[in-house]
Amino acid sequence: MKRYYFNKLNWGLAVGLQLIICIGLSSSSSAQIYTNKNYVKINPGDTEQDIVRKAANVVPAPRQLRWQQLELTAFLHFGVNTFTNKEWGDGSEDPKIFNPKDFDARQWVKVCKDAGFKQIILTAKHHDGFCLWPSKYTEHSVKNSPWKEGKGDIVKETADACKEFGIGFGIYLSPWDRNSKYFGSMAYNDYFINQLTELLTQYGQVDEVWFDGANGEGPTGKKQVYEYNRWYELIRKLQPKATIAVSGPDVRWVGTESGYGRETEWSVVPGDEAKNEKIAENSQQKAEFAPRDMVANDLGSRSKIAKASSLVWYPAEIDVSIRPGWFYHTEEDKDVKTPEKLMDIYYSSVGRNGVLLLNIPPDTRGLISDSDIKSLQGFRKQLDLTFAENLLAGAVVKGSTSQKTSVLLDGKDNTAWKTKAGDSNLVLELKLAKAQEFDLLKLQENLQVGQRAEKFVLEYKTGNEWKVATEGTTIGYKRLIRFAPVTASEVRLRIVSSRLNPAIAEIGLYKR
Repeated sequence: MKRYYFNKLNWGLAVGLQLIICIGLSSSSSAQIYTNKNYVKINPGDTEQDIVRKAANVVPAPRQLRWQQLELTAFLHFGVNTFTNKEWGDGSEDPKIFNPKDFDARQWVKVCKDAGFKQIILTAKHHDGFCLWPSKYTEHSVKNSPWKEGKGDIVKETADACKEFGIGFGIYLSPWDRNSKYFGSMAYNDYFINQLTELLTQYGQVDEVWFDGANGEGPTGKKQVYEYNRWYELIRKLQPKATIAVSGPDVRWVGTESGYGRETEWSVVPGDEAKNEKIAENSQQKAEFAPRDMVANDLGSRSKIAKASSLVWYPAEIDVSIRPGWFYHTEEDKDVKTPEKLMDIYYSSVGRNGVLLLNIPPDTRGLISDSDIKSLQGFRKQLDLTFAENLLAGAVVKGSTSQKTSVLLDGKDNTAWKTKAGDSNLVLELKLAKAQEFDLLKLQENLQVGQRAEKFVLEYKTGNEWKVATEGTTIGYKRLIRFAPVTASEVRLRIVSSRLNPAIAEIGLYKR
């Protein structure tokens, strides 16, 4: 599926050449990309130990942490493509084709919230240039459609529904516009800023702004040189709490549209692509933001950061559609991903230190289809059943007390098991009240301290012998690992390698 970039395998060409952006970072600049906590410079004289220590102390900005804690975000692809039965429109569509007679944004949001999603991102404008709000800068919008006699506003109703149901609201605005006569000229940069301003000022709080990297020809046959610096500055000014993804400085694309993240996913990665010198809190310098090839299997290991000139907190968003396509197509009703498939994706995205962005496209009625709802309901049921009981509840760490152990079982990701200074290894031996069968491990780190664990092993005791149940590398916000069922009353977690004192926030054992 070639939705964001003409060839997703060629990220370096599609993004590296397009995303060379200079952003002023003065102390008064609202366009500031980094702070002195989610960025660190590597000095020429730094040793490997110095670099590892610095990496261990890089932490997310508040907007990045909030985004990570969402875990599940819904993408809603809706527009003229829904009615032309296409994936990419060409901008020549007649607005009169857009008429979702049963449109109900409350249904969208309720379905998503009931399934466990904590935020929605709406395609306010896709590549065809058709706007789901009555933009005063184009005629290619809902204001010229028969829907609500041209008086409707999809963006407003969706934003209002999100606020009513208490979930986040985000917008997708395609930089590529195949309808605009300005595309390919300097005038388009102002046109885009004007539309972005409408979206950032008319609908209350916006929690995420999502840009893809597609850049083809417009109606004049020309391509556009995007002014990303202006976009970011505007967003930081008008919606400072908004996360900017994935052609942006806050969140990166994981590299596939499969829903599967890396087995080893570091949120701290080399910032060389940004070519930064001084971008700490009060820097007067400028920074070029150019995330080139961020799709390699290894992005943040010791060997990678050892060669870096800076390190940044740059976590991965993992996107996939519940259907083969991104817009609704009736013939795909039979191909909706099953609850079991969605669970597998959950374990492989949220369970690998990522945020899952699942696309759920409304149909021509303006409703999420019954086939999608059925699958989402099954997914939520399996989630609830699986994580209903942490089998470690009531367990005590050997040599400790239940009160001290409780920090690992309190459901809070902002606390952590305390270790002695300089102790980069950790052994937690837990005694359960009785023998239990389990086949799923959950681990979490306190990201407000940093991402530190590099390798861990879970063992269980049988007789007087310790056997390996499972093992893994990075943890990050959340790590979920499935393994063959084990029955035991004693288990131990060994952090074999960590960049600094491991900050384990949560541990759980479950039966799937």
